[in-house]
Amino acid sequence: MKRRERLYRGDRPRPSIQGRSVILIDDGLATGSTMRAAATALRNMQPSKIIVAVPVAAAETCADLRSEVDEVICGATPEPFMAVGSWYSDFEQTSDEELRQLLDRIASHPQDSTLHS
Repeated sequence: MKRRERLYRGDRPRPSIQGRSVILIDDGLATGSTMRAAATALRNMQPSKIIVAVPVAAAETCADLRSEVDEVICGATPEPFMAVGSWYSDFEQTSDEELRQLLDRIASHPQDSTLHS
């Protein structure tokens, strides 16, 4: 995680989370374990609100998460769920380089990003 944090953030400081609403977004939730870990880490930074938003998820996972964060938005909870990737026509992973470029682009336009005060 430290390697990826250095790769993704570069020299930029960690954004201030305290007292802010934070939206955690993922491509979907099966078990929700990664989302739970992210919410736990954020909770320690004292945000005013944590919202989880996903386009597709297992219904039970969305229900369980509601007790751990302030709000959960699940676009679809199909039955049977199976796997996140089965609900996409293209489920290719985003490379570290592509993500770094996107974050650099956001950082170069702070007026368009809520990550900056």
